[in-house]
Formats: sequence, C-alpha cells, structure tokens
Amino acid sequence: MHLTYFSSKDWKSWDLERPPLIPEGMPVLADEDLIFEDNGVPRPAAVANLWLRELPISGAPARRTWKSYAQALRNWFEFLATIDVHPFDERTVLRAALAAFSEYRFAGPLEERWDEGTWDQNISTVARFYAWAVDEGHCAAVPFTYAVVRRYTEAGLQLVRKNTATVRRAKPHVTVKYLEADFLQLFLRGLAGLRPDGEPDAFRGRHLGRNEAMGSLVASAGPRAQEFTHLLIYELPRAPARRTEVPIRFRLAAAITKGKKARETWASWDSLAKMGQYIELDRAGILAGRQYRPAPRLGEPLLVSDPDWEGGKVNGRRVSWRKLTLNERLRLVTPEGEPAIIGVKSDGTPFVDWATAFRRTSERIRQDFEPRFPIVGPHMLRHTMAMLTLERLVKGHYQRAAALVADTNEDAALALYLTKQDPMLVLRDLLGHSSVVTTEIYIQRLDVHRIYRELYESAGRESGLAQAEALAEFENEEDGSW
Repeated sequence: MHLTYFSSKDWKSWDLERPPLIPEGMPVLADEDLIFEDNGVPRPAAVANLWLRELPISGAPARRTWKSYAQALRNWFEFLATIDVHPFDERTVLRAALAAFSEYRFAGPLEERWDEGTWDQNISTVARFYAWAVDEGHCAAVPFTYAVVRRYTEAGLQLVRKNTATVRRAKPHVTVKYLEADFLQLFLRGLAGLRPDGEPDAFRGRHLGRNEAMGSLVASAGPRAQEFTHLLIYELPRAPARRTEVPIRFRLAAAITKGKKARETWASWDSLAKMGQYIELDRAGILAGRQYRPAPRLGEPLLVSDPDWEGGKVNGRRVSWRKLTLNERLRLVTPEGEPAIIGVKSDGTPFVDWATAFRRTSERIRQDFEPRFPIVGPHMLRHTMAMLTLERLVKGHYQRAAALVADTNEDAALALYLTKQDPMLVLRDLLGHSSVVTTEIYIQRLDVHRIYRELYESAGRESGLAQAEALAEFENEEDGSW
C-alpha cells in the first residue's frame, strides 16, 4: 500500500474550478493498483482517507499526528492483505485477524516486532478509525472488545472504557520523565562541550554554543519541538541589560503551536543571554559571506525587508510573524541573505534535527561520565521546565523576586500576576493547556511529591518544628497508599 502526502502545488493544471479542500501535508493511502473504488463502492483505503481528512476538526490538528495515524492504518491494512482478509469483513473474521496480527507483532520476524507502547498506539488508532467507520456506515463490525474498568483518582471512583486488545505497560513512574537540577546542569554543560565540573572536555564537536543556548532556552521556557525549532530571530525576546530573577515574557505564535493556540510563556534571563550571545557571535560567524536559498522541496524563497519584532515585509507585503506557517518560516531570507530561523548548520541552512543533537549529547554523557543519565529528548526538557517552574512557584522564589521588581517598576503587571495567581494556574498558562485539570494530570505523571516534601522540610526547619513532623506528611508515600 502506498502512503504519500498531499500537495496543492500546480493545482490549476488539474482542471479544477477552485483549490482542493484538502489540508497541505495530509496523508493519502492508495492500493498498489492506485484504484480507490470498485463498482462505485469505495475501497478501505479511500474510506481511510476520508477519516484522515477529518482529523483537523476531530481533535488532531498536528501534521505529525496525521502521519502516525496513517502509518498505523497502513500497517493494519497491509497485514490483512497478506492473510486475504477484507478490512470490513464480519466481526469473527476480523477478531481472528487481530489475534494473528498480535502474534505477528510480538513473536513474528524480529524486524517486524513491536514493543508494548508501539502496539498500543497503533491499536488505539485503528480502533478510532473503526468507531468512525461504523458511525458513518462504511462497515458493520469492529474487531475490538471493550471492558469497563474502575480507576481510583483524586476525584474518587471513575468508570473507564478500556480496549481489551491493548497490553499492560510499565507504570509511568518507573522511567525518568524530567531532569533534576544536577542532571540538567550536567546536560547543559555536555551540550557546551564541558565536563561535569565545568572544565573543557576532550570532545570537539561543532555548534556547541548553539546547542547549549537552545537547550537552556527549552528547559527555561518549555516550548514543544516544532515551536522552538521554527522560532525566528525576530521573535526571540532580548535579555535586559541588567540581570533579573524575574522571567521575561516570551510569546509563541499560533501558527507553530500545538492546536494552533497562541500562548505566552517566559524564559529566564540566563537562557536569553546565552541565546543572544549565540546569535551575535557563533551564528553571525557561520553566516558571514553566505547567501541562503531554501531547498527546492520547500518552495521559492520569501524575501524579508524592514523586519521588526512584530513582522516585516515578505516579498514586498507586510506580514505578521505570528501568521507564518512552519514551511514559510524555513523559506524566509533576511535582508542580509540569511535564514530567519534561529538555529543554523555549518553550511548556513536552518538546523531542525534537535532530537538527534540532544540524544548524542546524552549518549556521550552516559558513556564518559554518568551511566545513569537518561536519553534526553525535546519533550523531556519541557517536562523539566514544568517541574522546575512549579518548584519555584510553590517555594515562593518568583513571588519574592516579583515583589522586588514591583518596587522598581520594571514590569508591574507580571509582578502582580506572580504574586497573586495560584501556581497551578500559572503553570497551566505557561504550558498552553486549556484546563488546569490537564495540568494537574500532567504533573501527577511526573514526581510532584518531591517538591512538597522539600517544602515541608524547609518550612519545618525555618519555623522550628521537628523534621520528623514534616516527614510524617509523606509517611504513606513509600508503600504506595497515596
């Protein structure tokens, strides 16, 4: 089965009266013979394409999600073809096929085996497709059985519908989800080519300043991978001349955020200072004398003139940066003939593979310094920002700093916000969640107990209470009775 991605380029030559109403980059599945229907009846691939086209308005606006969903359906359809089962066959046949699929993915050829997480992700996607297909009348049966299970949460007993085809996985708390302060320092020094003690390492990698600056920014502001990868030099706030403990406002445009929701987060003075140094020194040195032209696969260059922090003229027309798509950002060429994307490679083109840069640094730290060190990805740094920020909010760090700023009138609005708002609501806004309930669930999957344990301990010491009394607040934590 073929999997390709839709592009409306040259649509006027298709003999259409208007542009096709299909999102750019939408996955398209097709059988080997490239036929989408038989005797007027759409084939399963065509039905799957209808479902994929509705994803942007069905709670899945991200292109990466579209791609993973399409790949999951292709995996299922291709397996059914090998055992000569139609995707819309009767239920008993489909359930037998599902059992064979499970055997194939867990005990089949080594190169085709999946782990539990990959299996659950694919099966959940296929289940969503079948539920939609039944509702729309494309098929009459699904291969899945559902059970109602009881789960105990802080809100009490909850009844949850569970797909019995999914498999049990390790609890979230058994894996590292974020970096503690010492590991974060170790990681940032590793990105900068330094040893754990801060001295130069024998490692002689390139772009150390770039990697450290971006790692520091992500751990401070918590943007997602596509958000910080496509940031423009014009959108990055500048660090004030005088160092401040109060974070600096940092706006993220809707065009690059998950769910297309603009939000405002913040970044520390230190991270912005590092990024400013990279842009003014390392980046400028790499780009000196170079003229950037986007790769043909991206499209024609978009020439920028008269840029400022809000927008600029793009091919002669005034445009706001917040309206530019990911592709358009990669095509921007500054008045100096440089890419407008912050991160650049040695050849002067935009750098977008941050996951690899972070992974290689993690592997080097594991090999040379700390075998317990986890493999760090962009989202782990986002988790790290959430935990460090919550810790500072709970312990009053930002509130005290904001009070000092209020006295000097630097940013009275931010100071008032920090001193009056509930910590969880602040974190909700920074992470871009629509509800504080989402933030609470998100935090519960990390290790919020440590923050409150340390807060109780420090409060006990400062007030003269016995440390044992503070520890008693967590006496039930070790046996899992919380």
